[in-house]
Amino acid sequence: MSVTFADIEAAAGRIAGHAVETPLIESPALNERLGARVLIKPETLQRVGAFKFRGAYNRLVQLSPDERTRGVVAFSSGNHAQGVALAAKLLGLPAVIVMPLDAPAVKVAATRSYGADVRFYDRLKESREKIAAEIAAERGAVVVPAFDDPHIIAGQGTVGLELVRQAQALGASLDLALASISGGGLIGGMSVAIKALSPATEVWGVEPALFDDTRQSLAAGERVTIKPQGRSLCDALESPFPGEITFPLMKANLAGAVGITDPEVAEAMRYAFSVLKLVVEPGGAVGLAALLTGKVAAAGKTVGLVLSGGNVDPDQFAQIIRGEL
Repeated sequence: MSVTFADIEAAAGRIAGHAVETPLIESPALNERLGARVLIKPETLQRVGAFKFRGAYNRLVQLSPDERTRGVVAFSSGNHAQGVALAAKLLGLPAVIVMPLDAPAVKVAATRSYGADVRFYDRLKESREKIAAEIAAERGAVVVPAFDDPHIIAGQGTVGLELVRQAQALGASLDLALASISGGGLIGGMSVAIKALSPATEVWGVEPALFDDTRQSLAAGERVTIKPQGRSLCDALESPFPGEITFPLMKANLAGAVGITDPEVAEAMRYAFSVLKLVVEPGGAVGLAALLTGKVAAAGKTVGLVLSGGNVDPDQFAQIIRGEL
């Protein structure tokens, strides 16, 4: 089971008029600092504040009438939860979202605001997969995975489709493209679209240093499951392994993956706020952090940068901006 460029083009047709075609923006200050041309794609401006709506809508819109009646169940710490909840609301079907007790309050509130039923679990003692499976069996609902589903991946891949075509419309040819990695739905789908439209573009994934499962998996040539030694500021990127479907896409298309520390993420968030005038959540800022730290070299190049989400807890954001985190 894989995802093709044709799948991504079909997804783009389904989400058109429902998802936002986020713009490409430039910052002269960032370009000057890096000695590069950076074309920023702010998925912070997407519906639900993150790219996740794309894949969720592409998955749910393809449900049969019978499946729509029975509804969907998903598990997520936040952005996928909101994406599924809003897509379900727009399509008029019930949704149950399994979320950790420590999920950011802003993400829980948003998920509920779209009409979803939120069920909490203890991430240290309970299995969200098991809870979701039980709810699905009880209701006959369809489980909507966060990343390891071809329809989800194809929907997220539309970010890459838009990125290359928008860059081309500006007369730009991308040397590099960067995006965040959790399970690989975004970067996996994007990489298929980017390589189809611009084969010479290097695609880089960025993940938390404590959750560098993709970097390790690419080095090993096979999926690696890690045992994290703590939590990351990037709550949205804490997957301990790449997806079964996403990993072959990343293995085929990525130039590499780099890990970013919490202090580097916090600094990137402060830069985004003070210089770019954008609110970016920790997981959404890792690509920017990779450029600012030089972990992905950009000098002299044209770069496509995806800021994948902007759903950050207000108190946490205030602490980061003040330099307390």
